[in-house]
Amino acid sequence: MTPAVPSRCVGRDGFLQILHAEWTKFRTVRGWLIGMVAAALLLLLFAALAGVSSDQRGSSPVPIGPGGEPVTDSFYFVHQPLSGNGSITVSVSALKSSIPKGPGDLRPSTVPWAKAGLIIKQNTHQGSPYAAIMVTGDRGVRMQDGYVNDRPGPVSATSPRRLRLDRSGDTITGYASTDGTHWTKVGTARVDGLGPTAQVGLFVASPPAMEGMGTTGSVSTAVFEDLRFQGGWAGGRWTGDQVGAESPTFAGYPDNTSGSVTESDGRFAVTGAGDIAPAVRETLPTGGTLRDILTGTFAALIAMIVVGALFITTEYRNKMIHLTLAASPRRSRVLAAKAIVLWLVTFVAGLLGTVIATPLGERLARGHGVYIFPVPSATELRVAFGTAALLATASVLALSVGAIFRHSAAAVTTVILAIVLPYILTAIPFMPASAANWLARVTPGAAFAVQQTLVEYDQVASHYTPYNGYYPLAPWAGFAVLAAYAVASLAAAAVLLSKRDA
Repeated sequence: MTPAVPSRCVGRDGFLQILHAEWTKFRTVRGWLIGMVAAALLLLLFAALAGVSSDQRGSSPVPIGPGGEPVTDSFYFVHQPLSGNGSITVSVSALKSSIPKGPGDLRPSTVPWAKAGLIIKQNTHQGSPYAAIMVTGDRGVRMQDGYVNDRPGPVSATSPRRLRLDRSGDTITGYASTDGTHWTKVGTARVDGLGPTAQVGLFVASPPAMEGMGTTGSVSTAVFEDLRFQGGWAGGRWTGDQVGAESPTFAGYPDNTSGSVTESDGRFAVTGAGDIAPAVRETLPTGGTLRDILTGTFAALIAMIVVGALFITTEYRNKMIHLTLAASPRRSRVLAAKAIVLWLVTFVAGLLGTVIATPLGERLARGHGVYIFPVPSATELRVAFGTAALLATASVLALSVGAIFRHSAAAVTTVILAIVLPYILTAIPFMPASAANWLARVTPGAAFAVQQTLVEYDQVASHYTPYNGYYPLAPWAGFAVLAAYAVASLAAAAVLLSKRDA
């Protein structure tokens, strides 16, 4: 009789048996299991510390827009009530901006997103619905509504520039003209919640100006002429107010300046500061993010890199590698099995730590009055799974480098320099934006983009750098950079393992 040939999947060097053998090795080494538990606990510990590290109780509430997002809603408003439908037209004959030159001293400057124009708003409360047509310091005519919507209009240096805002129910239409006869429609917005009577009038806003690697306060003055209106206007006196004077998203006025309006022969000179826009990290520096809650990722990453390297270098140190490779002559399969076991164990530990740490840190932070930038549930899931995948893939990279060097100290040092050092450098506030963004594109540290939750807005000038929580790559694209390094290192390790003596 011819003896039966055992199936390869259950034979001595069947891959499932190799996987089982590597899992048995991992779970029987107490130090490695302790390392996984410690990494998860570090996520919890740092989340708790982040939650209690800042006390914002008693601070002014963050203004919230119609979409539930934090906004900056601070500007100088010269207004009257409008009942029902109507329109308002004005000529903006000048818009000049200044930034501090020294204490109590200003110098002329261009603030690209300084704004002056017409606005219709539900009321003067921060975050209330609005639509506006405006000229800007260096971005032409724009129509904006809902804080996040921005529509470009005609760009012209012709002066004076005329603007018109029409209301028909909840529909607001903005127009621009250079001669007051030929009008160009800039955009139409539906503004729910205006009510039968809304506040309409002139406004000036002047957001902080970009100065080197920081920002500085600014103030702008606009001259309005030939003001005309039709419809249900009350016909009373114009009222000038600084909206959002106490808002945490309002940087305030430079020294010795303030919001004001002066009227002479139908000519209005309005001075204002602030902005009407979505809040970003620089305009809401006290706000927290999921990335802040998960600062323990940095410490957990180091722990998992050490475990990943030791998972193979320990076998070289105690000569167990000879038995491992003798039991499975196809060496690349051993390395693949180690990578799979390590990735899965690390992923589970990272995911458990993340899903517990995130709500814990958020609850503690909110209990201390810290505003957390809101994110959709899908984004929370992406951050949790992405953080776990980051930790798991980094551990596989450490495993691969350990197989290449066959020395734990060299492997751990190399991977930490490749991942952790770029992370530290991008976290330095004085790192030039170009250098920080380059590091966050081409190094394994790009994977931290999976924790990004903030949104970059074209209509808000800010330093969108990794230090502030903005990464140049999309979340999964950043993770793909780390994955590419891990796969390439694993392939190189497999080739070396097959060619050289154990």
